[in-house]
Amino acid sequence: QVQLVESGGGLVQAGGSLRLSCAASGRTFVTYAMGWFRQAPGKEREFVAAISRSGDTTSLADVVKGRFTISRDNAKNTVALQMNSLTPEDTAVYYCAADFMGDRVRSGTGNYWGQGTQVTVSS
Repeated sequence: QVQLVESGGGLVQAGGSLRLSCAASGRTFVTYAMGWFRQAPGKEREFVAAISRSGDTTSLADVVKGRFTISRDNAKNTVALQMNSLTPEDTAVYYCAADFMGDRVRSGTGNYWGQGTQVTVSS
């Protein structure tokens, strides 16, 4: 089992940047595919980014391609989401997700989720 704790959220002006981090407990972090999702008020949770166990393969939602980057540090048990050129439409609670299976992470059916961190982008 793994516990996930997100950090790095906050208030930023449009065009600005934030870097979210997700810290995972346990000594088996490298066995988990990781991902980020977000949920805006009144909307369903949506996929943002995912990364394979080794970090060699990443995927991004079309709406964030070219602006967001996902990375992981298996030595530190962390996964990061670098968010640049933020817009008010990026305002949401961002969640970290983990699962042994990458497909489950990308589909939002992963077994492990963090509590979320709020990102607010002002216009």
